[in-house]
Amino acid sequence: MYGKAFAPEYRGSLGDLSVNASLEEVLAKATEQLRRAERGGSDLESAHAGLAVAEASRRLGRVAEAERAWKDSYRAARRAADLGAMAWAVWSGGTLARQRGDLALARRWLATAAELAERGGDIVARGYSLAGLAETGRIQGDYQAVGELHEKLLAEARKRGEARHTVWALEGIAQMHRNTGSYDTALAMFEEAAEIAGRADDARGRAWALRGIADVRSARGETEPALALLSEAEAACREMRLVSALAYNHKMRGNVFFRAGRYAEAKEAYAGALEEFLAMDEPRGAALARLGLVKSRARLGRAAEETAAELDELHRTLGGIGLMHARDMVDKARAELGLTPVGAAAAC
Repeated sequence: MYGKAFAPEYRGSLGDLSVNASLEEVLAKATEQLRRAERGGSDLESAHAGLAVAEASRRLGRVAEAERAWKDSYRAARRAADLGAMAWAVWSGGTLARQRGDLALARRWLATAAELAERGGDIVARGYSLAGLAETGRIQGDYQAVGELHEKLLAEARKRGEARHTVWALEGIAQMHRNTGSYDTALAMFEEAAEIAGRADDARGRAWALRGIADVRSARGETEPALALLSEAEAACREMRLVSALAYNHKMRGNVFFRAGRYAEAKEAYAGALEEFLAMDEPRGAALARLGLVKSRARLGRAAEETAAELDELHRTLGGIGLMHARDMVDKARAELGLTPVGAAAAC
């Protein structure tokens, strides 16, 4: 049985903040609490408040502020000699590194966070750090390496009745099934995640699950139901100011339009998502939105050589980030559009 979802990254005097609190509200309260803690000389409370500032800033797409805040939080936690607080700060830094596309750094920070959490006896911080490692591997497309870890973390979350972490694990495993063509399994897991998140009042988790359901249903040709699900998820994202989740929602809307052959609408959705990703310095999302935009323009009559050149550039970009699955998507796009890499003919 799952209880109400909670946000363990809101700690100390901020622990009563709801998982569904607006990020602007979290940032305001955390900033105020940080000032109080610094005036009062409480290093541990400064670490807790700094973590909330870092996470709210990261989710709002304010990456420079997030970078400063998690490092300040870590330094305060180190002064307080609190390994758990140190782990949470480094977890935030690793999550930010993944968001910015530095996956090698993300793995390094998240592994460090897991080790600190284990030494400090913070089971939840350890779980979140391992989950971050698993998600980083999944984003890279290394499903074989992280599939078992996802399943292990899901079992642990179910055992402890942690709704939010159960929802995360279900969504991650579902995404891997969706990407490997197991649509029935993916849909069942996304639907279970949405149900658990709804019962636990986890609006963020439910919004991501609805996006997953929309993706699978769209892939099956159910365009209008998919768009309706995305609209429902978008409302939650806007209410909580979930900037990154909203951008991915818009990118998925582009996918739905593209699959339905509505290329002009797809182009508009991808272009909007690309602007959002660029504004928050999220290279993975930007590259995926660019891929959709390239494909839409190609379907609308763009010159083949221009399309091929941009796909080549995207292939290099995604390879540099380390996104194996996304790079495969570029190869698939070439095949769909009847294109070959620029210079390939000369090399033969």
